[in-house]
Amino acid sequence: MQHQAALAYQQTAKTVESPREREAALLVRSASMLQNIQDNWSSQSERLSAALTFNRKLWTVFLTSATNEDNPLPREVRQNIANLGIFILNQTREILLAPEPAKLDVLVQINRQIAAGLRAQAA
Repeated sequence: MQHQAALAYQQTAKTVESPREREAALLVRSASMLQNIQDNWSSQSERLSAALTFNRKLWTVFLTSATNEDNPLPREVRQNIANLGIFILNQTREILLAPEPAKLDVLVQINRQIAAGLRAQAA
């Protein structure tokens, strides 16, 4: 019963949230996953690939959207998003090649800061 209520809430939240709020929520979710793995590295490291994949997919969407000529954001903002996306994809590759918990800091911090900015704009 509780599971059905949670699913109903999630579905309602998706229809009520603005796109910026949804993006912020996804960034926070990804940051939380990565932070959890970092904090519990010895018991969670096998989940690293899944968390990095989630984050990479999220940033791939942002990168694709930012480089789309139909995107209404100013060119400078789109360029900054694209640069961040490329940095994150490169950082992700580096973490996968040589996993270390400290390397997750930058991904967690970027996700949290962008989410905070999106939430401030939505308010």
